[in-house]
Amino acid sequence: MEAKKLFFKECHLAGRQYYDVDEVWEELRIGTVLKLERQADNHYDKNAIQVIYVRESDNEPFLLGYVPRSDNETLSKLFDSGWNDLFDCRISKISPSVHYEDQIHFTLRINKNPNA
Repeated sequence: MEAKKLFFKECHLAGRQYYDVDEVWEELRIGTVLKLERQADNHYDKNAIQVIYVRESDNEPFLLGYVPRSDNETLSKLFDSGWNDLFDCRISKISPSVHYEDQIHFTLRINKNPNA
C-alpha cells in the first residue's frame, strides 16, 4: 500500500509563549490539524509562517506560534509560489512538563497529488 502523504519535516512550535496556546491547551492533541499561513509582512522575519489552530466548534482561529526561523526559508518560497495547500500539518508531540519551546512539535507531510 502506497502512502498518501510524504514526510517533509518535523519541528517545534516557535514563540509558543507569546501567543494563544494557553487558551486552547486542553483542546490540543497529537494529530490535531494545524493551518499554516505565510506572513510576508512580518518585521522580524521575512520568511515568517504562522501556525494556527482553528477550533472546529466555532471556526475561531488561534495563533499558536511560528515555524522556526531555521526551518522556514524553503517553506516560505513554496508558499510564495502558490503551493499553500501542498502540506498537511498536524501536532506530533505535546509535552507540558518540558521547556515551553519544546512543548509542541508538528509534522509537515506533503499531500500526494491525486492526479499522479
